[in-house]
Amino acid sequence: MADFSQLADEIAAVERQVGDAIFERVREQLRGEDVELAKELERRLAMVRRSLQKAEALLRNLSEV
Repeated sequence: MADFSQLADEIAAVERQVGDAIFERVREQLRGEDVELAKELERRLAMVRRSLQKAEALLRNLSEV
């Protein structure tokens, strides 16, 4: 099994991808394409991103123990 630090790195990479997806939703909003759907997707992706950030921080703390 990967150590906590490596797993945290992998989670950070996923978090960056989610951040990119959020940026795409915002661009869709600015273009006016199905604004309500874009807002909902942005909100849900932001929740996922925060959860990933928390998981990364927890794993980083565990790897220091």
